[in-house]
Amino acid sequence: MKISKIYTYPIKGIREAELNSVVVTQHGFPYDRRYMLLQVLEDGSLKNMAIAAYPAMSRYIPNLNFPQDGDVLKGTFTVTFKPQEGDARTVDIPLRPKTESLERVEVTMHRSPTNAYKMPEQYNDFFSSTFGFACVLVYLGTDMRKVLMSTDGNKQASAAAPSSWLSSLSSKATQLVVGGAGDPDRRITFADCAPYLVVSDKSMDDVHSRMSDGEQYDIVKFRPNIIVTGAAEVWEEDFWAELTINGTTKIECEHNCARCRSLNIDFATGEPGTGEAGSMLKKLATNRRVDPGMKWSPVFGRYSFLHPSSEGHAIKVGDEVVVSRRNDERTKFDWEGLHTLPK
Repeated sequence: MKISKIYTYPIKGIREAELNSVVVTQHGFPYDRRYMLLQVLEDGSLKNMAIAAYPAMSRYIPNLNFPQDGDVLKGTFTVTFKPQEGDARTVDIPLRPKTESLERVEVTMHRSPTNAYKMPEQYNDFFSSTFGFACVLVYLGTDMRKVLMSTDGNKQASAAAPSSWLSSLSSKATQLVVGGAGDPDRRITFADCAPYLVVSDKSMDDVHSRMSDGEQYDIVKFRPNIIVTGAAEVWEEDFWAELTINGTTKIECEHNCARCRSLNIDFATGEPGTGEAGSMLKKLATNRRVDPGMKWSPVFGRYSFLHPSSEGHAIKVGDEVVVSRRNDERTKFDWEGLHTLPK
């Protein structure tokens, strides 16, 4: 098997940015879901925005911009809003903004709270004007959310030295970007439950078989970080416990990912889909509700964590992937205080 695609999502809920290579850290890719959008309600309170409830988020497309001098702390990403009618609009956002003078905002996702930084008005104005209602953009910084899965997947770091950093990232710069390593508690960004979502494109054979007239379904709607190609069987990833990339980088696949109605969104319109693709959640629910911890939701993909010995490794498209450990049975999802995960 090999890595066929790598994706990062700078702002939770908007579209993906495709990468050819990336550094892996305990908190995910360096710029994955470090930002989040919140709607400002009439009473002044803030509501988390996710693509399932705000399908227009699929009309916002990010592009990463790294400076030629390799100083990633000066990097930006451009978000392009593409309406169904009219001209596209763009805004440039720093990958790592200066936070000293920014207002703190408490954000709670799936009962796991954190403090984030409210970005300056120029960014909030862009998103408010394009969405058509007041919203704010917040940046996570280094105050990560706690993982509330009861299963403790922490492993003792081995004595093996990490592989080389990508040329565009020095170890010092990466630590500044992603925060310090070695946190005894597992922490995540604005990703739902885990730093990584790994999927197998072989299982798309089964997904496509549910469509009529040869219609194809876009795997990106499952919002993966790493797509693996070359698996022998559909759904074999349900039993993956550990993947090893290029013989050194270990990804621990700990829990199934339950899917929500975001699967039914038409990315071309930014609205709930019609036809076959617009009912994918229901189609998968016929026989993919295979996790008793989330018995009402179909499963696609594995929530995954980085083994501590692999901190700072670089991976790229085309890298070899082997299943270095398998489970005899499917894992059962759990999250402290929740029977099913809200979306």
